[in-house]
Order: sequence, then C-alpha cells, then structure tokens
Amino acid sequence: MKEIIIKVNGMVCGGCENRVQNAIQSMKGVKKVLADHKLGTVTIMAKEDIDETQIKEKIQDIGFDVVN
Repeated sequence: MKEIIIKVNGMVCGGCENRVQNAIQSMKGVKKVLADHKLGTVTIMAKEDIDETQIKEKIQDIGFDVVN
C-alpha cells in the first residue's frame, strides 16, 4: 500500500471534498481517499503501481488546481 498526499487549491467546502473523493475513488487501484478543504490536501491510499500523474489529472479535470 502506498500513501500519496497531493496539495490542491480551490476546495472551499465539504461539497468540494466529496467531488474530489468521488472522482478519485472510482480510479482503479485506489483503496481510500480523504480530501480536506481546510488543509488543501487530498490523501490517497492506493496500490503501489498506481500512476500519480493520472490522479493529478483527474483532480484538474473536475476543476481544481494541483499544487506542485
């Protein structure tokens, strides 16, 4: 299992957290997702071989900015 923490700008409420969590949770290899709009982070527990770039692209596709 691998933990990935991604900084995200644009989440302002629980609804934003849900959008991010639902989008990422549907990805193959993702086991658990926790988005926190107050901290501006998304924490993902996933299989070792997951592509972090695809996760970041998914976050951007739904309208949020990934901070590098």
